[in-house]
Amino acid sequence: MVEEEKIRDFFDRKLREYDTKGFIQDDPVCIPHLFSKKQDKEIAGFFAAVFAWGNRTTIINKSKELMGLMDMQPHDFCLHASPQELKRLQHFKHRTFTADDLLYFVDFLRRHYQAHRSLEKAFTKGLDEGAPTIERGLIHFRKYFFEAEHLKRTEKHIASPLQHSACKRINMFLRWMVRKGPVDLGLWKNISPAQLVCPLDLHVHRVARRFNMIESKTANWDAAVELTQYLKRLDAADPIKYDLVLFNLGLVERY
Repeated sequence: MVEEEKIRDFFDRKLREYDTKGFIQDDPVCIPHLFSKKQDKEIAGFFAAVFAWGNRTTIINKSKELMGLMDMQPHDFCLHASPQELKRLQHFKHRTFTADDLLYFVDFLRRHYQAHRSLEKAFTKGLDEGAPTIERGLIHFRKYFFEAEHLKRTEKHIASPLQHSACKRINMFLRWMVRKGPVDLGLWKNISPAQLVCPLDLHVHRVARRFNMIESKTANWDAAVELTQYLKRLDAADPIKYDLVLFNLGLVERY
């Protein structure tokens, strides 16, 4: 218990250092912060999260490039782009994410926003009321996302707990949308911060192991849940706020 109190005190101090507006400009979360319209923030954040592997500067630049191709109005573009306007996307590429993937993503967003005002609905439709975590919401989202005809290769860009993936990028997107703070946008109200699962990559996994928060040796879904359960001991209502600390200790401070 004393050890947990020391960790909480240290993490709270680091959170005050990292959960600031100054953090935003060098992180992919800066992309949804470029917009004022809720749906634009959702779409911009979704793409920035999907692109979020590798160098952060490249992720930000590619996300800005895509937003530019959408005339900085991603919601309107996804809903109303003509075949001629969609041709602008034909040469877009980020690592293994190709124009074929992008066109399917845009088509999904068009279909979804024709029926719903917010992307939040795509996650809450599969989420039982009072569910302890977002797990069922993630499983439903991937199934829902790929309901239409698509290329098999596109499936690798949306993870699911059923694949034992840590689902780092989609959990990070949910953190941005659900939590409210200087960094996170807090747009969604039907998912609780307490239901979120910590975004887990190799950096966060290493730091969590160093602080004896988890025993799992592999950065998979079970490890993400195990870490989240530990963080709930530090703050049951908003455990994922500490993702900012874990991430920066791993990537910036090289713990």
